[in-house]
Amino acid sequence: MPKMKSHSGAKKRFRVTGSGKIKMYHAEKNHILTKKSRKRKRNLRKVGYLATTQENNIKRIIPYKKAN
Repeated sequence: MPKMKSHSGAKKRFRVTGSGKIKMYHAEKNHILTKKSRKRKRNLRKVGYLATTQENNIKRIIPYKKAN
């Protein structure tokens, strides 16, 4: 059986923690920042964790990603 291919976009966007959670960065932080509040932009800087309902989907497309 050949190895599965990882999804290239997902490899760059997600990290797996030691406990197996999926770590991600928030979207909406690239442009049109003038209309977003200071608090909202500050909170978008923080690392987020994927919802547990989505974890299985992401783990399926990045099968060889290990904890860093």
